[in-house]
Amino acid sequence: MDCEKCGNPAVMHAAYSGLHLCERHFCRSVEKRVRRRIREDALLSPDATPDDPETWVVGLSGGKDSVVLTHVLHGTFAKDPRVELIALTIHEGIEGYRDASLDACRDLAADLDLRHEVVTYEDEFGLRMDDVAESDPMGMAPCAYCGVFRRDLLSRYAEEFGADKLLTGHNLDDEAQTALMNILEGDVSQVAKHFDASLGGFDERAEVDEFVPRAKPLRDVPEKEVALYAHLRDLPAHITECPHASEAYRGEIQRLLLDLEENHPGTRHSIMAGYEELAGIAAERYRQGEGPEMRECERCGGTTTRRLCRKCQLIEAVEAA
Repeated sequence: MDCEKCGNPAVMHAAYSGLHLCERHFCRSVEKRVRRRIREDALLSPDATPDDPETWVVGLSGGKDSVVLTHVLHGTFAKDPRVELIALTIHEGIEGYRDASLDACRDLAADLDLRHEVVTYEDEFGLRMDDVAESDPMGMAPCAYCGVFRRDLLSRYAEEFGADKLLTGHNLDDEAQTALMNILEGDVSQVAKHFDASLGGFDERAEVDEFVPRAKPLRDVPEKEVALYAHLRDLPAHITECPHASEAYRGEIQRLLLDLEENHPGTRHSIMAGYEELAGIAAERYRQGEGPEMRECERCGGTTTRRLCRKCQLIEAVEAA
């Protein structure tokens, strides 16, 4: 099929929109959706000026999603003195995996002339994910530990760098999967905090001081389109699955959504449209003081509802193993 905008050979067909697009118009489409999301979410404050710019920290893992997000953000704001971008990479301590993706992060940051910071689990927590996965003191999937630790470091260092926003590369598939999982699990606190970082303390799985507003500008773009964009732009993305990845439940949800999308194009977009509205309603409930009472973690001082926050509970369990 040919591109419906210019007649050149199409490189993709979006069943949810019916469009066939060539390479040039496809890449423009991805970039347009990211920029539209930035505008609709009002990420750039009207108070930002060249003399007082905003600092945006981007979680850069080296995978396709974070690499594409960083590339598009740079293309959008490289010449805008109102925004300073900082790339932040978390090294979990996974031999043969994160080292390769760290090379991709460094290559991209060098190509774009971006400030690039690297933080490690070993330096911050005194542990490596390879050892955590082997010991598994809580009887959980490695992803459950890793997600808590990573969110803590992203939030903490975003605050340390004086960030006005913390941006992550979650795509449409990621967000639709998480939305459906939260609904099926009846996890109202997770729904409430999904788009509101100030409610991070209500998340018993990741109780940290997430007061730097978070954003996901890539969340309107399907995963396959992110991968195609990375390929067409020849970006240095490290596309390899983590050796410890074992989120069986998410895998079931992923397959369910893929089947639904194939039979009913647009399902993912519809889920997110309704979910975002529900999240706003739930967040307002917690902002009005209907959530659990908060306190300081006795170990790290983070926000929690218990003696120790979830991160510190996990660290203590690993240390005792």
